Amino acid sequence: MTTEVYVISHKEYKMPQDKIYCPLQVGKGAQITGYLRDDSGENIALKNPNYCELTGQYWAWKNRKTDVKGLVHYRRLFTNGKNPYGSKESKYDKLLDEATLGTLLKQYDLILPKKRNYYIESLWSHYEHSHNIEGLEVTREVIAEKNPDYLPAFDQVMKRKKAHMFNMMIAKSEIFDAYSAWLFDILFEVEKRVDISDYSPSEARIFGYISELLLDVWIEVNQPKYCELPVAFIEGQNYLVKGANMIQRKLTGKYE
Repeated sequence: MTTEVYVISHKEYKMPQDKIYCPLQVGKGAQITGYLRDDSGENIALKNPNYCELTGQYWAWKNRKTDVKGLVHYRRLFTNGKNPYGSKESKYDKLLDEATLGTLLKQYDLILPKKRNYYIESLWSHYEHSHNIEGLEVTREVIAEKNPDYLPAFDQVMKRKKAHMFNMMIAKSEIFDAYSAWLFDILFEVEKRVDISDYSPSEARIFGYISELLLDVWIEVNQPKYCELPVAFIEGQNYLVKGANMIQRKLTGKYE
């Protein structure tokens, strides 16, 4: 079984050493030695400011032939199921390896991060308080028109408080590719309908934000057999700041 887990990065950074990992450079910048790039073959590399890590996902979908494909980030990586906390260096010792992944894929089609819980908000309201809601409203319209069978699942997922975030997954290629085909068909149509010319650089990352909420919609309909793993945040997270910002956005309605 051949496996490629693409570690998305826009800069040179310490990478996992297990052979399943393939550093993938996205965005502008000089070629980083030893990294694959998302601007070869069939690609949407120029859309990186708006699609974020999804330009890497698109490239992997269109250009790579392997049994298993995965998408992780240079600062966010799956662990072997172990506690993801500790020093920056110790986290690298806990990362998912080829042997563990092979065992999991004998039972599951898809590996996902543990769900993030927003506690006080639904996914829809959290998006509304964090971003321009226009993008999500148009996404619902597009799904209703292009994939009406997915609309009940979309509405159901948006009412939840938990989701598989970060655009991270490792999957058998037929799963990875099928999800990618569905996802980009929707996002490209949303892109046609939403004018982001006056969006801030942060809000212009709209399609990366929307896609985080669409993964669970696809899973709800297609029901792949999956398991969840903890995520190691290599540079840590300030949960107090994140929580305070979420409450402030909810109270003020300001997302920038």
